Amino acid sequence: MPDADPVTGLPVGEPVALRPLPAALRVPLHGRHVALDALTPADADPLFDVAQGPGTEALWQYLRDAPCPDRDAFRAQIAAKAASANDPLFFAIRRGGTVLGHAALLRIERTHRVIEIGHLLFTPPLQRTPAATEAIRLLLGHAFDTLGMRRCEWKCDALNAPSRRAALRFGFTCEGTFRQHMVIKGRNRDTAWFSLLDREWPRARAAFDAWLDPANFDAGGTQRRGLADLRAAL
Repeated sequence: MPDADPVTGLPVGEPVALRPLPAALRVPLHGRHVALDALTPADADPLFDVAQGPGTEALWQYLRDAPCPDRDAFRAQIAAKAASANDPLFFAIRRGGTVLGHAALLRIERTHRVIEIGHLLFTPPLQRTPAATEAIRLLLGHAFDTLGMRRCEWKCDALNAPSRRAALRFGFTCEGTFRQHMVIKGRNRDTAWFSLLDREWPRARAAFDAWLDPANFDAGGTQRRGLADLRAAL
C-alpha cells in the first residue's frame, strides 16, 4: 500500500534518500573479457576498419548515424562523440586492447537519478560474444552501484527486433511504445521504451555474473545456461 499524506490523506510515493553523485560520472571499467574507457579520436581508424564497408549495412540500419562515405568523415564523427564531456558520455569498448565498439551513458537526470544506455555500436567481431554482454553488465553496474541511479533506460526503434530481444535478455522491462517519437534518416521511428530499476538490479547483477562465470561455458565456448534462464532461477 502507498503512504498517505498526513494532511490530505491522499496516497503519495515512498520517500527517497539520495546519496551525492561522484564527481566523475565516467571512469574506466574493467571486466574479464572487455574494458571500457573514454572514447578518443584515435579510436576512429580501428573502428572504421571493423564498422564500415560491405557486409556492415545492417549494423547501421537503426542507428541515428549513417555509414560514413570515407575514413575522414568517420574520423570527424568519432571526434565529435569523443568531445562530448557531459551528456552523452561515450565509452570505447576494448577487447584485448582493440577497440570494437562504443556505448554511451546519456540523458543523465541528476535530480531524479535516471540514466540511459545508448549510442551502441557493437561491430561484428563484438556481437554475440561474452565481451558484448559484459560491456552492458559493466555499464549497468556503474550506473547503479557507483552512481546510485534509481532507473536505467534502454530505447530503440520499435522495428529493431535484435535490440528489443537484447533489452529483455539483460533484464529490462518493456514499458510500451512511443508512437511517431522521432524522424531518423527521413523515416518515422516509433520508439520502444525499456527500464531496469535499482530494486531489480541485484537479481539482474547476480544473473550477469553467473552467466559470465567461466564455469557457465563448455570447452568450445558454448553457454551452458542462458542469461534469462539464470535470472528466472534466482
